[in-house]
Amino acid sequence: MGSFVICAFRPKPGQESKLLDVLKTHIPILKGEDLITDRPPCFMKSSDGTILELFEWKSADHSEKAHENQAVLDVRARLEACCDYLTLRDVPETTSPFPNFESIDLG
Repeated sequence: MGSFVICAFRPKPGQESKLLDVLKTHIPILKGEDLITDRPPCFMKSSDGTILELFEWKSADHSEKAHENQAVLDVRARLEACCDYLTLRDVPETTSPFPNFESIDLG
């Protein structure tokens, strides 16, 4: 069984465009490293500008393997240059039982 993850990225000032560019490469890298399923990812934007990314690991083990994968570590370094990682509780909408987010198309 797969394992879903929701990532929350708050762009650093003036870095939203760069963050979106890096995120365009994130899923293809994870797929290329055989870490995630073929289920389409979802990208969303919070009212405070936080970008949310939802995708499915092939398993919890695959998630752990990502922490040791050089291609994944490289993309994470690029992410860290343009954003801060947040927990879901730091995203304003998550105080609601049914949060809504703006849809983002990275295509």
